[in-house]
Parts: sequence; C-alpha cells; structure tokens
Amino acid sequence: MTADERREELVEAAIAEFARGGLGGTSTEAIARRAGISHAYLFRLLGTKRELFLAAIDRAFGRVIEVFAAVADSRPAFADLGAAYQGMIEDGHELAFQFQAYAACGDPDIRERVERRYVEIFDWVRRATGSTVDETRLFMATGLLISVGSLIGSDTLSPDGSWSTRVRGAAG
Repeated sequence: MTADERREELVEAAIAEFARGGLGGTSTEAIARRAGISHAYLFRLLGTKRELFLAAIDRAFGRVIEVFAAVADSRPAFADLGAAYQGMIEDGHELAFQFQAYAACGDPDIRERVERRYVEIFDWVRRATGSTVDETRLFMATGLLISVGSLIGSDTLSPDGSWSTRVRGAAG
C-alpha cells in the first residue's frame, strides 16, 4: 500500500475515532490501532494530531459535496440532496465527527478550516440548486435541526419520524 493510500485509511480511522472522543479526548494510539499502523507511522504520515484533525475535517466536509454531486442532475432538488446526506451519515461517524469539528472551533485554525469548508458546501448547494441565499440557509438550517435530532435521538425533529432511529440503529 502506498503512503497516500495509508494516509487515506488513517484519515478515515481518525474520523471514526474523533467522532467518539473529539480532538481532546481521542488518543493517537487509538487512531493508529484502528488504521492498523504503528503510532510512529501515524506521525510520519500526518505530522501532528491537530494536522490529522484538520485533514479529517477536509475529508468529512469534502465528502458532503461528493455525496451531493453524485445525486445532482442539472438542478437537484433539496429533497434529493437531503436524502443523499441521510444516507451518508447513517453510520453515525460522519455526523458525530462534524459536530466534534464544530466543537473544536475554539482553535482558530480549526475554526477557519471548518468555516471555509462549510461555506464551500453552502455555496455548492446554492449554485447547484439555483436557489437564493435565503432558500439555501433554510435548507442548511433544516439539515442541522434534523442532524441534532439524530444525535440526541429525537424523532420529533425528523420529517418522517425515523431518521434518528435509523442512525442509532446503524451506529449501535
């Protein structure tokens, strides 16, 4: 396996581990174990735990656009994008990691990265759907509301009453 392939595996392992413990509560040893590499090799691949967290932000937020683009036709509907996002986060790690990234925004570099990547998603959605800024804000805000409901296990915030049940079931 090449170093680039190992780096990708490492970032995926980091997303899963950071989803559980956040930046401060996750050990690099746990990430290395999950990735199947030595602790020393983790640092050779990505330098520091913080750099690994930043790479995980790029991967996780970039994946949202990839998932949206996969279902996009000339003008995707918000419902299509929402359904694609639901499918992406059903394993629980993706969604939990996003919230851990938001929680780590006390660090200025992390805040800048999260803001930049979130704005990229917002701008992509606005352009792809041809929606106004306000319509896109409503779509993003609704997605956040449903995401919070999923994390706390409240089906009352889900449009069909089942999203959090599916996410909890897949992550459990």
